[in-house]
Amino acid sequence: MSIEDIKSGVEHKMQQSIESFRHVLSKIRTGRANPAILDTVHVDYYGSMVPVSQVANLSLLDSRTIGVSPWEKGMGAKIEKAIRDSDLGLNPASQGDLIRVPLPAMTEERRRELTKVVRHEGENAKIAIRNLRRDANDSVKKLVKDKLASEDDDRRSQDEVQKMTDRFVGEVDKLVAAKEQEIMAV
Repeated sequence: MSIEDIKSGVEHKMQQSIESFRHVLSKIRTGRANPAILDTVHVDYYGSMVPVSQVANLSLLDSRTIGVSPWEKGMGAKIEKAIRDSDLGLNPASQGDLIRVPLPAMTEERRRELTKVVRHEGENAKIAIRNLRRDANDSVKKLVKDKLASEDDDRRSQDEVQKMTDRFVGEVDKLVAAKEQEIMAV
């Protein structure tokens, strides 16, 4: 394995960390409705527990309401019960074949709690990126120890990996700031 392989591998993994962080942020509830909120809700479908998105069509009816359209007639009551029993605090209502899931307005206190959650998740993402930096630097040090790379290569690669780390940590900070702004907007 060469230094270039290590750098490209760590950059790819850092990008994956950013994507994973974006996915986590998409599930954190803001004042607006987002069908991703229901990703954690599972419903009994002929004896096996499956996500709601696999038995119904999820859509946005307006900025505060998610529409759930079951693909089978008998699933409506089960989906409604699963959403109600989840820890999301949602109260779905049936209207014929459509289940409307209105999202309650958030209080100031709840918004502040969510910003803390966002900061915590951002810190976790930064820790993951820093761990990748450490692993890359250790791999390069091993190459130097095995005399497959020079110490100058080691210093250069550490500088480049540090710049990469700074870039991805800055991206996490931007995502955290944008999500906090989104949560605090009334």
